[in-house]
Amino acid sequence: MAVELTSAREQTRARYPDEEGYVERDGVRVFYEVYGSGEPTILLLPTWSIVHSRHWKMQIPYLARHCRVITFDGRGNGRSDRPEDPAAYAEDEFAADALAVLDATATERAIVVGFSLGAQRGLLLAANHPDRVEGAVFVGPSYPGGGEPLPERLVHPWDEELDTEEGWARYNKHSWLRDYRGFLDFFFGRIFTEPHSTKAIEDCVGWGLETSGETLVTAQGGRTLTEEEARERAELVRCPVLVVHGDADAVISHTRGLALAEHAGGRSVLLEGSGHAPHVRDPVKVNLLLRAFAKPAPPPARWVRGRSRPKRALYVSSPIGLGHARRDVAIADELRKLHPDLEIDWLAQHPVTAALEARGERIHPGSAHLANESRHIESECAEHDLHAFQAIRRMDEILLSNFMVLHDIVRDDHYDLWIGDEAWELDYYLHENPEEKRAAYVWLTDFVGWLPMEDGGGREAFLTADYNAEMIEHIARYPRLRDRALFVGELDDVVHESFGPDLPLIRDWTREHYGFSGYVTGFDPADFADREALRHELGYRPDECVCIVTVGGSGVGEHLLRRVIDSYPEAARRVDGLRMIVVAGPRIDPATLPAHDGIEIRAYVHDLYRHLAACDLAVVQGGLTTSMELTANRRPFLYFPLRHHFEQNFHVRHRLERYRAGRCLDFETATPESIAVAIAEEIGREVDYLPVETDGARRAAEAIAELL
Repeated sequence: MAVELTSAREQTRARYPDEEGYVERDGVRVFYEVYGSGEPTILLLPTWSIVHSRHWKMQIPYLARHCRVITFDGRGNGRSDRPEDPAAYAEDEFAADALAVLDATATERAIVVGFSLGAQRGLLLAANHPDRVEGAVFVGPSYPGGGEPLPERLVHPWDEELDTEEGWARYNKHSWLRDYRGFLDFFFGRIFTEPHSTKAIEDCVGWGLETSGETLVTAQGGRTLTEEEARERAELVRCPVLVVHGDADAVISHTRGLALAEHAGGRSVLLEGSGHAPHVRDPVKVNLLLRAFAKPAPPPARWVRGRSRPKRALYVSSPIGLGHARRDVAIADELRKLHPDLEIDWLAQHPVTAALEARGERIHPGSAHLANESRHIESECAEHDLHAFQAIRRMDEILLSNFMVLHDIVRDDHYDLWIGDEAWELDYYLHENPEEKRAAYVWLTDFVGWLPMEDGGGREAFLTADYNAEMIEHIARYPRLRDRALFVGELDDVVHESFGPDLPLIRDWTREHYGFSGYVTGFDPADFADREALRHELGYRPDECVCIVTVGGSGVGEHLLRRVIDSYPEAARRVDGLRMIVVAGPRIDPATLPAHDGIEIRAYVHDLYRHLAACDLAVVQGGLTTSMELTANRRPFLYFPLRHHFEQNFHVRHRLERYRAGRCLDFETATPESIAVAIAEEIGREVDYLPVETDGARRAAEAIAELL
């Protein structure tokens, strides 16, 4: 039965289902999702009822670009029912659910992929229904038909009351009923033996909490395959088989997976250092294995002799803030001066693509496949509040999906150079998969170091330090993977903070591992030295005081716009000739903002930086680009860092204080009246800012050009 698509679960997904529905068998409803339309169909099977189908989130977007993908929540978790009879959780029932889902989605044959306990469902399908199964992949399989059990799992009985809850004693019926959350914390800590797995553990614990200890106890009563049955089914399999197992699996010995591959006549891949769930912690490798098994990539369409072609660069520009586009274009222009024949393709998203297209830049068509990062960031916002660190943590599947897009692009087309401006997905997954590097690589950023907000307490301090430690380990392990690492600024712009306990100081580490380009504005302030001429050109009269209110390219700043708009009547009473221009940006509908006589609300202002150079005052968020444009043009401004936005509150504020620029206000305590007072005090004020570098783009381009 088909049902309407839901929206409540879409906020942080990289790919949404194209179809949803459920099947019902013996009164038990099982919900499924369908993605994509290519061939073949891949059926991602449910695993143990402790989690639902979202554990496949790192595979779905990539596979769905090349194949048709079906998932379903196994009975006992997710949106599927939780029957109270243990017999309803027998392996035969899960296999029958899979067949019902195939029938409901008009799928004659599929490649089945099972993780852990899902391997038994996959075996039943492949052995008993060979007409429906084209191939079978088993990831960390729970296969009782061979191999050796982990000795530590044989110590404690499951159904007896124990006098300890240490270690695998947690894997116990009474422990689940008494302290289910404690069991989840223990179990997923064993699932993910890889360092820096905090996000994966949090995800799985959260999914585990969508069911209960009671349900898990009931599911444990369902009949699983015996040793003899499992081996018998494996030896009946005639389709192609692939087994993927981590050699550091602390839940199921990898010897089980090797035995399954041998008994089913398949191929095995042992992943060094991987735990029980490599599809979560080593998703690039697993995705590529799945793609090669299901649908091998065709060879490149053409080959060009290297010495006869121009140099080519792929420029990846972050969509989180339009400032990246301006500085990246400035650097690209300088690169073309040094290499006039350089061809640059851009991998970017809206709103960056709009700025690039306006300049006639070439957007790689693969950009259409990128999952939207700006939309995710907006979904994380509250009233002038964006927990940037947590928002980026929760963007993990989007970042992985976008890296896989880039992977396919550079696999099929040759580039001499990759440039990533805060392209977190590129930098992280390259360091996790250094064998995927195929060109010289440049990393650009204007801040270094995740920093905790004070109200995040010890947990957030631990998490930011853990993320910093992983980054430091990446660079230590592969010091030459980044052929150039450029900080967009000077050393003094780096904060005086530590990466965390027992970690180095951020400034000392950055000095050692980065070059410094100076700031890149994308314009020369000298061009606006004659402000009166500029104001005349832009239509501003000499007798008016121009206040521009802008919040950048995302939809995060709507609440600030509203509060500043509300301040206008009082500000106009205090400032003769006040003209306020509110720039909503590309992702806020101007029609949704309140209107006052004397306020102009615009959706977009071309070359906004020129208007900022001409204004008497600007009111902005705490983003780096706009505040540094105002600093470079020596304009007074008020800035409101987003609550919980560590970059704006620490990194940007540190830099602005170094330049003696701007006046920082707290959105939480600011009222329309106090904002009006601040506007009156600051508008037209003479400033004593430090000068901003004007050669940053040239310096960055010269460092990059050496790689060409």
